Amino acid sequence: MIKVLYIGHSGFQVELEDAYFLFDYYRGELPELDPGKKFFIFSSHAHQDHYQRRIFEFQEKMPHTFYILSKDIKRDALKHGGREENIWFVKPEEELDVQGCRIRTLCSTDEGVAFLVQYQGKVLYHAGDLNAWYWDEEGEDYVKMMRRSYEREIQKIGGETIDAAFVPVDPRLEGQYAEGLDFFMQHTRTKCVFPMHFWNDYGIFERLKKAACTAEYRERIMEIREPGQTFLLP
Repeated sequence: MIKVLYIGHSGFQVELEDAYFLFDYYRGELPELDPGKKFFIFSSHAHQDHYQRRIFEFQEKMPHTFYILSKDIKRDALKHGGREENIWFVKPEEELDVQGCRIRTLCSTDEGVAFLVQYQGKVLYHAGDLNAWYWDEEGEDYVKMMRRSYEREIQKIGGETIDAAFVPVDPRLEGQYAEGLDFFMQHTRTKCVFPMHFWNDYGIFERLKKAACTAEYRERIMEIREPGQTFLLP
């Protein structure tokens, strides 16, 4: 059983039998945690909506805490409570094992990394800011380059069976808001996908339900209604 808690924006906590996984926390409250469990904390990059120094306070109550942080966070982390003995600073294209948790990183199309995480037979994916970003002012060449870069990264995990994935659907991209999600779902075997990075625009889920591109996997899109919402997955 997988328990997923939506904290806000791109922040999620996943609970398995003997471990928690906290992704891109930057605000919000966590529930009471079992200090006997492992606590893996991931931050994909240093942007303020994906990283918060408060994460280093969590280790005071959770003795088995391990941080997997993008390398662009290193200087700030070590200055504000991070301890080198339980932090792994990662860059794109790395594979590592932390306390039985296998982690693979992809290169973000913005900053930092995305994470593919395997633990006790379960596979999680958190995109960070890896997405098919689209900005009108950047021009056609930029859009094509961005799309190629995004597709190249997702194809590296093509065919992967993923139990829970967390993927951006940013409404600022207007008509292209679901392009990255669609390519991801078409090229991986993902059982449940959690749209994220939607800036509190919960109407995005109605749009996803009606979008023609989501017809094949619509039932696998988890609908988020509010911070603090929990989901139980097989």
